[in-house]
Amino acid sequence: MTEKLIILDRDGVINEDSDQFIKSPDEWIPIEGSLQSIAKLNNAGYRIVVATNQSGLARGLFDLETLNKIHNKMHKMLADHDGHIESVFFCPHGPDDECTCRKPLPGLFHDIASRLEISLKNVPAIGDSFRDLQAAAKANARPILVKTGKGKETLKNPELDPAIPVYNDLADFTQTFLSEQ
Repeated sequence: MTEKLIILDRDGVINEDSDQFIKSPDEWIPIEGSLQSIAKLNNAGYRIVVATNQSGLARGLFDLETLNKIHNKMHKMLADHDGHIESVFFCPHGPDDECTCRKPLPGLFHDIASRLEISLKNVPAIGDSFRDLQAAAKANARPILVKTGKGKETLKNPELDPAIPVYNDLADFTQTFLSEQ
């Protein structure tokens, strides 16, 4: 049996992404329909966790207190839609830190599996970047691409597995996914 769990990337899946990073609660703007989609998934019995690279910490663009404020805003806005995210797993490292938790490595996913004491086999993992999909696949989760954020650019990657499902956004995924349950 597949766990009733869905793993989401944050920037570009739940909220608007920025090449300048999301550095404050004011810059955290939900993508239309994403909060409602998470609530629908919750109401269907799915646990939602986030796996996100947050190299802005290592780059000194914001601190842990600010990241917590960003996530508090996300949680509060989700609660306003009767939705919730169970946990946020994040990598605070930069691209040169040689950690194992920074996507495309699967460390965040292994951490999720360990902490929740579950297998990620076939657990949907929704991302907008190629590295999100790589990390999910390496952790034996089921990678799913959305076209929001960096998704349209990711579609151009010649290494992208054509078997990976592609959706317009989290709302599109949610509607299709729940209709198939």
